[in-house]
Amino acid sequence: MLTIYGAYRSRATRTLWLAGEIGLAYDHVPVVQAKRLEDPLAADAPINTLSPAFVAINPMGSIPSIDDDGVIVHESLAINLYLAKKYGGALAPKDLVEDAAMMQWSLTAATEMEANALKISSASLGEQTDETKAVIEVAARSLKRPFDVLEAHLADKTWMVGDRFTVADVNVAEIVRYAQPHQPMFDARPAVKAWLERCQARPAFKAMWEKRLAEPASGPV
Repeated sequence: MLTIYGAYRSRATRTLWLAGEIGLAYDHVPVVQAKRLEDPLAADAPINTLSPAFVAINPMGSIPSIDDDGVIVHESLAINLYLAKKYGGALAPKDLVEDAAMMQWSLTAATEMEANALKISSASLGEQTDETKAVIEVAARSLKRPFDVLEAHLADKTWMVGDRFTVADVNVAEIVRYAQPHQPMFDARPAVKAWLERCQARPAFKAMWEKRLAEPASGPV
């Protein structure tokens, strides 16, 4: 039986969305980030990234992690590539060329987009100040090149790889999503905007997102 560790308000959304796309049965352990708790090591604290029981599974104390009948995998993008290849059918690469493309785009999103996209996401929360607006503008400028590359790639494509929805779309969309509060970036890139809308219109994404919204934004899950 597959077990997915990680709260919905974390990178676990990537794996929970993919599991929904595949139709995988799984147990979900909502491990919460320790920083969300006043005393994560208290006897009555919910399971979190500092809990000994979870650290025994992932010594790095990061989420998500999975246990697939004894196969332990960490890091959301690696988890998704593994699950797609094992269970995903058409969501998986059909050959070595597609495999390379899916890994390339997943890693490009992680290394070239995620940090600055997260800055936009964080700075967009709450009341906007001159300081938060400046953070967003700097992050948006840093994202110009990778977003332009993504726009060129999607200009004549419906999906990221192989003319079908795949794990590459899940991995990249869940990183690009962080920049969504800054709509000018997407208005200037219609192919990226339309692609992300297609991804987020999928029933499995909507089901995942509904559960994410139902989870508390802070404190114990």
